[in-house]
Amino acid sequence: MYQAIVFLPLLGAILAGAIALWGATKRFPGAEASDDHHAPAHVTHAAVSPRGAHSVIHETHHEPEEHEPPAEGSRAAEVITTAFLLIAMVLSWIAFWRVGFGHFDERIPLFSWIVSGDFKVEWALRIDTLTAVMLVVVTTVSALVHLYSIGYMHEDPYRPRFFGYLSFFTFAMLALVTSDNLAQLFFGWEGVGLASYLLIGFWYHKPEANAAAIKAFVVNRVGDFGFALGIFAVFMMTGAIDLDTVFAQAPTLAGKTINFFGWHADALTLICLLLFMGAMGKSAQFLLHTWLPDAMEGPTPVSALIHAATMVTAGVFMVARLSPLFELAPNAAAFVTLVGATTAFFAATVGLVQNDIKRIVAYSTCSQLGYMFVAMGVGAYSVGMFHLLTHAFFKALLFLGSGSVIMAMHHEQDIRKMGGLRHKIKFTYWCMVIGTLALTGFPLTAGYFSKDAIIEAAFSGKNVFAPYAFLMTVIAAGLTAFYSWRLIFKTFHGKPHDQHHYEAAHESPLVILIPLGVLAAGSILAGFPLKEFFAGHHVEEFFRDSLKQSAAVIDAMHHAPPLVVWLPTIMMAGGFLVAWYFYIRRPDIPVSLAREHGMLYRFLLNKWYFDEIYDFLLVRPTLWLGRLLWKGGDGFVIDGFGPDGVSARVLDVTRNVVRLQSGYLYHYAFAMLIGAAALITWFMFSGGAH
Repeated sequence: MYQAIVFLPLLGAILAGAIALWGATKRFPGAEASDDHHAPAHVTHAAVSPRGAHSVIHETHHEPEEHEPPAEGSRAAEVITTAFLLIAMVLSWIAFWRVGFGHFDERIPLFSWIVSGDFKVEWALRIDTLTAVMLVVVTTVSALVHLYSIGYMHEDPYRPRFFGYLSFFTFAMLALVTSDNLAQLFFGWEGVGLASYLLIGFWYHKPEANAAAIKAFVVNRVGDFGFALGIFAVFMMTGAIDLDTVFAQAPTLAGKTINFFGWHADALTLICLLLFMGAMGKSAQFLLHTWLPDAMEGPTPVSALIHAATMVTAGVFMVARLSPLFELAPNAAAFVTLVGATTAFFAATVGLVQNDIKRIVAYSTCSQLGYMFVAMGVGAYSVGMFHLLTHAFFKALLFLGSGSVIMAMHHEQDIRKMGGLRHKIKFTYWCMVIGTLALTGFPLTAGYFSKDAIIEAAFSGKNVFAPYAFLMTVIAAGLTAFYSWRLIFKTFHGKPHDQHHYEAAHESPLVILIPLGVLAAGSILAGFPLKEFFAGHHVEEFFRDSLKQSAAVIDAMHHAPPLVVWLPTIMMAGGFLVAWYFYIRRPDIPVSLAREHGMLYRFLLNKWYFDEIYDFLLVRPTLWLGRLLWKGGDGFVIDGFGPDGVSARVLDVTRNVVRLQSGYLYHYAFAMLIGAAALITWFMFSGGAH
């Protein structure tokens, strides 16, 4: 069963990829044997507009062209990949029940992977409660996104390639969460990075999509470099990378140090900080967050799959999986708390003023990931996993609901150009409202139980940054409610700002609405039934050895003062009331506030100027150095003194010397006569000089 869960998406990706290649040969016969410049003109010279793949424009004339016909086998690719994911989803729920409540933990060795001397790595599936939770999250959201994509991407001519990428991403994520050793974990870690690059840049004729894909890849390489160093450090200190051996030896590392560039760092602290550096990149935490909003250039289903429920939660899962290490490194855990709390606040402030519907939800994702890391940092690992699970439902719902709105508005994403849509797309409206209620922590929704538990855990935490985290998460709760309801009010309430698009707006097809309905149900039902198992009295019984839970924090949460318990709800209500007053009752107030506090407004609108700072500090110096090495080093020094300098002069001399070898006897006799005359003359004058 577990093998099927992991490898069915891979099989689907292979089949969809084969269909895509076969479709390409049918579309452009002989293209596989030719260069790019032999491809049809409408392929090499077409560009996808910023609104997506559905409106194709010509670079030169900017005149609309007819839609390309769908690739051969598009329907087959959709059906195969979606069916495989639905099967994997059903099996994952069975596994969740069997492992979590039936206590059937397993380790399933599949094959020997790496053998080098005494170093041996097996590819094995580690099945415990933590894995089962992630299997449910990944396969459920992925299956619904596959189903949703059948409707959302129905006009795209390259659907087999898209569905192949989606399924490959799902396989890589499943390989990550079932890993039994750090090498296998790193394989899945890099696999989802590759898949995200392919999916964000799926509309590769669109310059913005290419730039966003490259940015995501490069920023993640920064984090992954630290992650790889962390794995090397683990192997250096323990001589192993399989998790059981590493966890068994972890207590023996207490007090040991690693010489890190002359700094004798505590071994466990340094290892955990390096590993968390990878999580900062993958989960878009403060300082390595800049790729996440740009990644919205990819198709909306990609945003829902990668940036809501799966890839960005890989860092959270990794910290939970390695909780036995982080529990022994309190300084590293404190740093995790600091970064998570800062991210929660930072992203919430930026979300206040964004106008792109997907970017607002993206910054919300960034902020909620900060909440999860706060829980991990204070030792409430199960609570962080609880929010990961509930967040997957309501954030995927908000992304897919945004996609339904974008389709209704003919691929318009600016909420300032929307308004009044609740009368046109009622089902989407109510699904978005449910997702917003869950995100803001409305009582009895899934987010209410998980997010409030994190705030209580931060209040009960013992590390030095726990009070700071409590303050930041409470403030972020109010800001989250404000910007979430701002999105609802500006999109669905008020008067239409684009009458033409409003009149043409209509509800999405059933294949899109079904995933929305399922996710809406999950946004309500995923909270209360699981509360006791993730944040209550059954945590140790449910998670067993899969997490190194801090029992003291869980116990302290249950004795938090009433004000702490009710504070997130009070902040949620306050954020809602302010948003209602600003955007329903007095819509002139936000305009005047933006005008009066122009500097603050621009600061938030420009995302605290992180892109500009990185451009000044990193990008421009790198480009300058590259240009210097290219023009000065390669062009002037190497080429100037090499092919265009010394070697060129040697060739000139040899070319002229060769001309002396004419083959005529009288030429040689003349040269000998000249030489003899010169020699005699030299002797005569040199003799006279003496």
